[in-house]
Amino acid sequence: MVPTHIICEEGAKESEFNIFHWMACFERASPALQEILLKLYRAEKPLEIDHHLYEFGSVEYHVKSMASDPYHTHLSISTPLLSQGVLLSYGLSHYTMQMTKGVCSDVVKIVEPAKPGYQITLRLDFTKIPRGKDSMKVIKEISSVQAVILTSQLKEMLRNVNSQDASCGMYKPIKLVYHLREPFYVIRQQQKITVVFPIRFKEYSDVIIATAFFQELMDVGSSKDLAKAPPCCWSPIPPPELRGEPLEDLSTNGGFATFDISSGHVEGRKLDKTVWSLLNFYAYVKHHIKCTRGFIQRRMRKRLDSLVEVLQKASLDEDEQIKKFQDIRSRYARKLVKKSKINILKQRCDDIARKVKRIRFRIKIHRCGRFQRRWLTIPKCSSSMGYTKLD
Repeated sequence: MVPTHIICEEGAKESEFNIFHWMACFERASPALQEILLKLYRAEKPLEIDHHLYEFGSVEYHVKSMASDPYHTHLSISTPLLSQGVLLSYGLSHYTMQMTKGVCSDVVKIVEPAKPGYQITLRLDFTKIPRGKDSMKVIKEISSVQAVILTSQLKEMLRNVNSQDASCGMYKPIKLVYHLREPFYVIRQQQKITVVFPIRFKEYSDVIIATAFFQELMDVGSSKDLAKAPPCCWSPIPPPELRGEPLEDLSTNGGFATFDISSGHVEGRKLDKTVWSLLNFYAYVKHHIKCTRGFIQRRMRKRLDSLVEVLQKASLDEDEQIKKFQDIRSRYARKLVKKSKINILKQRCDDIARKVKRIRFRIKIHRCGRFQRRWLTIPKCSSSMGYTKLD
């Protein structure tokens, strides 16, 4: 189990455990698209641009501007669409087209048919964008067209799907597919809408972090400060609402996260925020797991570096002690060698002296005594003159 304080340090503060506040980090407007449109809008001279942008979630933008028509830019969008079941739809419904037309209707016009390979093509008239601070707001709204297309589909499904069954007390789960490997279920009931997310991960370490994350989510979500937030429930087994669904859709390693959406969460402007949050829940969970894993790895590397530093310091101290000991031992050895050399030399000298003495006493010259007595004896001299002692 990963400590919950680790998740709080990396993920955010406790107040950010509100699911709808979480999704604020995922901008509805595309930053890259917004930058290109601002560049075209602020250009002093007409620019020719034929640029492709690719974003997370298999989203593609194609921006084309010609110098011969400097006031008009064509924007084509390709994005995965929500569908029921395994079959993906490739066209936009009438409701989605109407919602798209509502985005800056004076500036944006839908071109039919769309460019091949894209769901929709828009023509932007920069001459109708107001000058000043409002221009940033308009361009930001244009950059969020992909979010409008995506959320309008879920709004339409929540409004129309299962209306007849719900009136009869039958609540059949609707499987919605945005990414093929990340389906989720929506159950529309009389008093609420239940959304169930089967969670799957490739690595076991991600499962451990996600388990701690969802347990923390339930604990914080049940606090008084977040009483207005949609209740969240996590379970390692499928909830009762998914009984009868295919086994392959219910085989997960990360459990099931369930949110209960009441009428208060879909009133007015809250509807857009709620729908956008639900569509980005998988992306946020992955983002959170990735950040937490990176945080843990940084802490481990930092801890490892500190341990290595301690070991290196201890090793240096040990090396210094060994070096000192070696110096002392070498000096002592030199003294011993020097002393031993003197002793050996002295001993040799003594041996030589003893040998010389032995040789000296052993040498005898025959008839040397007679020669010594005869020639080497000091003769006694006697004077012919006598001396008389005077008194």
